[in-house]
Amino acid sequence: MILGIAITEWVGYLASVALIISFLMKNVNTLRIINSIGAILFVIYGVMLAISWPIIITNGFILMANIYYLTIKRNKV
Repeated sequence: MILGIAITEWVGYLASVALIISFLMKNVNTLRIINSIGAILFVIYGVMLAISWPIIITNGFILMANIYYLTIKRNKV
């Protein structure tokens, strides 16, 4: 516990902050990178919540979409 808040909650808060910050980015690549960090943190958060599949699946999909657009799609343009 840090400041009376469980580590699991801190991971969730950090993930939320990363996602909020990502949507403030003007550059789409920067948005996708920061959004991916948030998605990874949310997957970790989902695992820490004794496997919350809706959180893990949704953010896993978001992460895969970001990776696709940052790597494969970028090379096709």
